[in-house]
Amino acid sequence: MHKHEMELPHFVVIGHDLAQTIIEHLKLHGFKAPLMITSNTPYRVFGSKIESLMEPGIKLSTIDVEEIYGDVEKISGMPAFDVILGVGGGRVMDVSKVVAEKTGRPFISIPTIASHDGIASPMTSYRQNGRAYSRKSVMPLEIYADIDVISRSPRRYLMSGCGDLVAKHSAVRDWWLAHRETGEYYGRYAAHLAYLSGSVIIRSAKEIRNNSIEGVRTVVEALISAGVAMGVAGSSRPCSGGEHLIAHALETLMDKPALHGERCGVATIFTLRLHGAKWEKVKESLKTIGAPHTLKDINVDEELFTEAVKLAPNLRRERYTVLHKKPLGKTEIENIIHETGLV
Repeated sequence: MHKHEMELPHFVVIGHDLAQTIIEHLKLHGFKAPLMITSNTPYRVFGSKIESLMEPGIKLSTIDVEEIYGDVEKISGMPAFDVILGVGGGRVMDVSKVVAEKTGRPFISIPTIASHDGIASPMTSYRQNGRAYSRKSVMPLEIYADIDVISRSPRRYLMSGCGDLVAKHSAVRDWWLAHRETGEYYGRYAAHLAYLSGSVIIRSAKEIRNNSIEGVRTVVEALISAGVAMGVAGSSRPCSGGEHLIAHALETLMDKPALHGERCGVATIFTLRLHGAKWEKVKESLKTIGAPHTLKDINVDEELFTEAVKLAPNLRRERYTVLHKKPLGKTEIENIIHETGLV
């Protein structure tokens, strides 16, 4: 029987005005020298509040993620620290996980936006030889999602989170396909949990569109659930399939790509069509929410998307998806683009 390890967050808090709760849990764990990795806006909207509440006996150090992005070894110049607080969005989370991995220090996720499931997963994104990849790194020890902070962020980030979530409907199908075709391990529970994370977005589209606190909370809870699904699976399989490969290919081919989740949502419409699944429902829900659902919405033309689809299966040959089962020619790709109304 296949053996894999599960990593899950020890503690998750979703609520309002959580800065003091974070301080209390640092004390509870006995952490005395936290390192906050953040950037300008996240620090201004929430990091500074956490800093202002630090009590005597806890010495907080802070570093801007841009100072160490691409070279986390620079962290060695910081004062000694015993825990990492990642306060911000995608890049902050990615770098914080790598620092935690390299130093052996625990990582606490404190998202200020809800743009993708990296806020609660052990996966980190990185670039190598000009190409974008993701790999397993460190699962957050704890997660603190302050709904007040997240709801005040630009709406585009929440829309990106919705795109990343509906992508699970395609990713789970790719995982099952790989199981049938190659014998790869398939975890039914993790797959269902990830699929549910996407389904709740489709069912809650009108609520999310209205930008209500309940809608924001639904997206945040679904992103955390998707991260937990990856922890249960021991990999990103339940949440990342051919649609993510297309999104990574677009990132590789573009100087200024759209947000990760925005690309994933649009690519999901395409890959669901390849699976013979109900792509129309996903596209309609993204449209209702106000999230990108056409190539124009992500500043991509037909030619570039076609190139991305052809490149995608080569980015990770070992991750079998519907794109690997039957390589598509230019005409086939263009026909599907038009059939699904992506242009």
